[in-house]
Amino acid sequence: MSNTKYILGSFADPDDMMHGIDKLQANNISIYDCFTPMPIHGIEAKLGVKPSRLPIAAFCFGALGTTLGFSLLYYTMVYDWPMNIGGKPSFAMPNFVPVTFEVTILLCALGMVATFFFRNHLFPGRTPRVMDLRATDDRFILAVDAKENADHALIDSLLKEAGAVEVKYNDRKYVSYE
Repeated sequence: MSNTKYILGSFADPDDMMHGIDKLQANNISIYDCFTPMPIHGIEAKLGVKPSRLPIAAFCFGALGTTLGFSLLYYTMVYDWPMNIGGKPSFAMPNFVPVTFEVTILLCALGMVATFFFRNHLFPGRTPRVMDLRATDDRFILAVDAKENADHALIDSLLKEAGAVEVKYNDRKYVSYE
């Protein structure tokens, strides 16, 4: 077992997995990650995951979109090619609002998609990173780092007590779909 990197507890029920998290944490065993086929409310707080910084990125992309949209309109309508349309001023602020708003939304959406792909390492040609293939279908997987936690027998028994259907010893970080 010296080659073991992760101990994977496979659960059929999300409540059993949550119970397994409680049991492991009660015994001061750190959990590497949790893989589920669906979102589970409250699991982030239980695992101590920090809140996402994606809203900050969304604000930055939105501010960039607002700045670029307004700058483009100002440059074309006021500075480069001012026109007298019906006696209205070249810098008519209400006319700038719809285009500026739409460019803000466009750049925010495209920026968030790019950030999502970058943050999750979803590049073209990249092999998906999955600990256990059943985690994408019907299993709830708890991964415990075997190098940090030396008592593998205790971890095995705690996972089985919590209702784990299967406990595996994984010798590599991720499995491939092949």
